Amino acid sequence: MLGLCACTTDYGYKIRSGRIVYDTPPRPAGQQSMLGFACDPIDTVRIGVIGLGDRGKDVPKRMAFIEHASIRALCDLFPERIERAQASLVKRGAPRAVHEFSGEEGWKALCELDDIDLVYLAVPWQLHTTMAVYAMEHGKHVAVEVPAATSIAECWALVNTSERTRRHCMMLENCCYDFFELTCLNMVQQGLFGDVVHVEGSYIHNLDPWWDNYQGDWRMTYNKDHHGDVYPTHGIGPVCQVLGIHRGDRMEELVAMDTGAFSGQAKADARYGEGAVEYANGDLTSTMIRTHKGKTILVEHDVVTPRPYNRMYQIVGTKGYANKYPTRGLALGSDAAEILSSDDLTAEKYMSDAKRDSLLAAFKHPIAKEIEALARKVGGHGGMDFIMDYRLIYCLHNGLPLDEDVYDAAEWSSLVELTEVSIAHGSMPVVMPDFTRGEWDRLDSLKFYTCRQEAGR
Repeated sequence: MLGLCACTTDYGYKIRSGRIVYDTPPRPAGQQSMLGFACDPIDTVRIGVIGLGDRGKDVPKRMAFIEHASIRALCDLFPERIERAQASLVKRGAPRAVHEFSGEEGWKALCELDDIDLVYLAVPWQLHTTMAVYAMEHGKHVAVEVPAATSIAECWALVNTSERTRRHCMMLENCCYDFFELTCLNMVQQGLFGDVVHVEGSYIHNLDPWWDNYQGDWRMTYNKDHHGDVYPTHGIGPVCQVLGIHRGDRMEELVAMDTGAFSGQAKADARYGEGAVEYANGDLTSTMIRTHKGKTILVEHDVVTPRPYNRMYQIVGTKGYANKYPTRGLALGSDAAEILSSDDLTAEKYMSDAKRDSLLAAFKHPIAKEIEALARKVGGHGGMDFIMDYRLIYCLHNGLPLDEDVYDAAEWSSLVELTEVSIAHGSMPVVMPDFTRGEWDRLDSLKFYTCRQEAGR
């Protein structure tokens, strides 16, 4: 459990005037900002994958379809998983990985290899930061599953190590690459919704069929030990991109509250024996965030009630509205007529399915247009996993800034601790740290870089 006392380290908090304040420590000597950072082009991105369980097992499958990607090393506690991954590569016409590592310390040996450019981490949350930092310190770029960190100290460790080593640290937030989210992001950037004033995102997913899949019961254990939004990034990631967080705006303050652990405690009683453990995580955790520019964000977490799957994903703008769940919907007011050359728009109701689908096709994100057919064929949550991996390799190969940087990883993951601390203090407001150290408005927008854009400069 997280301690309730104010921390005394540089990365802790103090209570001032009824608010929990996380200070932003100065940048240590020898570090440089990673905003807009691009490494030298890598001809063939040589990849080492650590963790070949439920998430990691499909990484070799997807990478086998991506040009300029080569799986060179595989690591897992269980050798049979490594052989399964090798067979997956061969089945798709890719060569077997040269290096294999197993056991408790095998991951370190992989990170220390000289013929690896990128370490791809698909391990339990509690190991993410430790492994990511070690990989960067050994000269490797890192792609790490979500959340990248589970504490503010870990968030700063990722930022500081990335800045010091000049190595990318991308959190693998796949929901940013789903087709509807990409299209809505393009609509926002084209001005279709006007000024976006409020967004919503969530992770509502009953995990009853999956609890046993988490080796050593690590996920249930984490949930039973912690209040707060322990898994925020699927909800917060895509909407932060919509608002241009640390690309012209920043999250400044949040308040979190949760329900009691009604369903959670019942599931823990059934799993461990009645009364054997006290389950901490509320059935529903709600978080409100205010940005520097006065925008608001609502994020929810619920993995134990029988609510249907929902990431909410809502955009409220001065000229229009979009939502994804339970069905995709668009509503545009008459102010959007000048953009669409249409005079029959009304915000009083959703537009027809036919008009919605036509509009979504017209504003399909250029990245989706480029790779959609192959992404849907290869799959991975409908194709968004493939687009995520494709964009990662594309940017590394061409020496372009990544779509998601280390500050995204820290900001989105920071909600794990910040929400728990808010709840621990009676839903007290939390002043959020600035992981860019005052440079959140240095970039004016989110860009998905391509060689065509760079050639046109």
